[in-house]
Amino acid sequence: MATYRIEAEQLLKLFLSGAAALEANKTWINDLNVFPVPDGDTGTNMTMTVTMAVKELNKLDQPDMESVAKTIAFGSLRGARGNSGVILSQLLRGFCKVTQEKEYLDAESISEALKKAVETAYKAVMKPKEGTILTVARGIAEFWAEKKQESANLETLLNEAISHGDEVLEKTPEMLPVLKEAGVVDSGGQGLIVFLKGAYSCLMGHEITLADAEESKKSGFLKNGEFEHEDIIFDEAKLGEIVFGYCTEFMIHQDEPFTEESETAFRAYLESIGDSIVMVADDEICRVHIHTNDPGNAIQKALSYGPLTNLKIENMRFQNDAQKRRNSERRAAAQKVVMNPKKNQEIPEEEWKDYGFIATAAGAGFVEIFKSLGVDEIVEGGQTMNPSTEDMLNAIRKVPAHAIFLLPNNKNIILAAQQAASMTTDKKVVVIPTTTIPEGISAMLGFSQDQNVRDNESIMRQTMENVASAEVTYSVRSTTINGTKIKKGDMMGLGGPNGLYAVGKKLEEVAVATVDAMMTENAAVISVYYGADVKEEDAQKLADILTDKYSSCDVELYNGTQPIYYYIISVE
Repeated sequence: MATYRIEAEQLLKLFLSGAAALEANKTWINDLNVFPVPDGDTGTNMTMTVTMAVKELNKLDQPDMESVAKTIAFGSLRGARGNSGVILSQLLRGFCKVTQEKEYLDAESISEALKKAVETAYKAVMKPKEGTILTVARGIAEFWAEKKQESANLETLLNEAISHGDEVLEKTPEMLPVLKEAGVVDSGGQGLIVFLKGAYSCLMGHEITLADAEESKKSGFLKNGEFEHEDIIFDEAKLGEIVFGYCTEFMIHQDEPFTEESETAFRAYLESIGDSIVMVADDEICRVHIHTNDPGNAIQKALSYGPLTNLKIENMRFQNDAQKRRNSERRAAAQKVVMNPKKNQEIPEEEWKDYGFIATAAGAGFVEIFKSLGVDEIVEGGQTMNPSTEDMLNAIRKVPAHAIFLLPNNKNIILAAQQAASMTTDKKVVVIPTTTIPEGISAMLGFSQDQNVRDNESIMRQTMENVASAEVTYSVRSTTINGTKIKKGDMMGLGGPNGLYAVGKKLEEVAVATVDAMMTENAAVISVYYGADVKEEDAQKLADILTDKYSSCDVELYNGTQPIYYYIISVE
């Protein structure tokens, strides 16, 4: 059955299917990531870029072409993360500029939209490199423009365009030596192909859903077999070195629109302090992505143009270390190497790295968060299952590092951590006395590879002290906390100097009241981690309420999947 036009509702479904395909394959795409820096987060960043658009699309009651296109463009720009994520947002933005003016899409209008997508993305990148997602996108657009004369059947055109994109992707190692050295294709280009394959699957009547994406994480590929792939294994020495260590992103809400002169001056300044610069400006906001060793300088300069939101700073050296570890683990598994964790025989002491990290956490979501921040070993535990000193010692033995920072993330675990540190003689173990998960996350963000152990300990302690944390749970019995009577089954917001922020009958109301009690004039970010017993839609509703109530703050929602606590919330 041929398809000659796409209406608004179908375009929406195609986008959702493409987004789900990215979610299903993000880890694989991460493993391909060696350019522009080998930090292993392209798949995650591209997925997060489209996720906000997905959330906004799901709110549309009666979608038409204009509302669908504008929602995709708006959501992807504000959700854009990382180099490839921002470029993807610009491809979508350019595509939607054309799309929003159409009643439906046919072969001709899609060709026009693809051309605009490529123009918009190339314009956003300070120094475009061939052999990247840009090259793959341009190849697809040029192929479509040529072949639309032969057929107006969108099923045929999209299938052939994706196949041509695959061919362009396979040539990217010849354009970028770093890809050839590592033996991989460009990760951003691969992400674009995965997204388009997801859309094509939907066009052919096999819509990919987030449920399929979750299943694929267990099986390794989607049910239709379209995305089956093997693990990426390469020589870690060929990953290259990171020159600019911090991936820095933010949005400027401009006091006045950029003039050509001011935009040129800002771009020149960014170029003087970093690379991998992607900058997108319109009349109201400017989205900036830069790799730099001085994120504070970039932020300070940006503040001269207006207030900032959506700030993100990630230490790419941590991510690079994590990517190398994953690769080593895959190689060891492939070679069926049996390692002795007690003696660190898999890595000789002379090859140990300078710093390692151990954190205590409960919940797959928190494990993933800490791993993404560069934590080497996770000790399972929390409020009702405190790990022992031996558990800590086993984790310390597994980490091949001369100095290890240990984050207990619970006041009841600090003593066991300190005992394990005192019993370790071949490594320096520093316990950062974090009492909550958010404090541990903040401490990790404060670490700097360029600082010595003592300075890092001081900085990590300071950063954790800037975070106010709370846990929202229910009372298993009637009790009194600092004069407040609590009945069995009541919801409680625990934390703060008095041990209790709020109490009530309804979970959502107590969660909001807890945040109210934690807020300060200088608060900039509210992070909400929802637990295993909370539905995503309920957590999103809470995040929306907090966003509306505290418009000056960024509200970030994460799936912590933690037991016991419905929500763990931080304000900083």
